[in-house]
Amino acid sequence: MDFSVNSNYDEKNNYWLINVAGEIDIFNSTEFKTTILELLEEKPTDIKIDCENLSYIDSTGLGALIAVLKKSKSYNKEICLKNVRPSLSKLFKITNLDKVFVIEGDVNE
Repeated sequence: MDFSVNSNYDEKNNYWLINVAGEIDIFNSTEFKTTILELLEEKPTDIKIDCENLSYIDSTGLGALIAVLKKSKSYNKEICLKNVRPSLSKLFKITNLDKVFVIEGDVNE
């Protein structure tokens, strides 16, 4: 599956909704991070990342998420991961990142 990141700003609820699909890995983690950081610069609001179509994330992808989290915290904003697949949810639990990211509902749970 090809990697893609699509974003929409929800004016009513004041947050960025980001849909990510495919895999976040060493080949595209910088693009992923840069895209989200640019959105934060444009409108520093909360971010919801829909992971329903995210099939894989490696350590560089986790590093990109952490970098984005640090930037959002500098604005006193949150990042919420939604629709996380069970295999990715397990990764967040193993790395204790489930303690630093807000995670809403697992897919197929």
